[in-house]
Amino acid sequence: MEGGKEGTFGGVVYECVRCGTPVSAEELAQLPEIKCICGYRILRKARPSVVKQVKAI
Repeated sequence: MEGGKEGTFGGVVYECVRCGTPVSAEELAQLPEIKCICGYRILRKARPSVVKQVKAI
């Protein structure tokens, strides 16, 4: 992945809970089973670095 945690614009990026390796949804679609390179099967969706601010009423 070029850049950092964010791959292509709008692409979903997951990260392994054990080792923290970022994995894109396209990479997961190519594999026969959903699993990190370390063998762990629990992935979480990485949050974007932009903080969403909501105006109070």
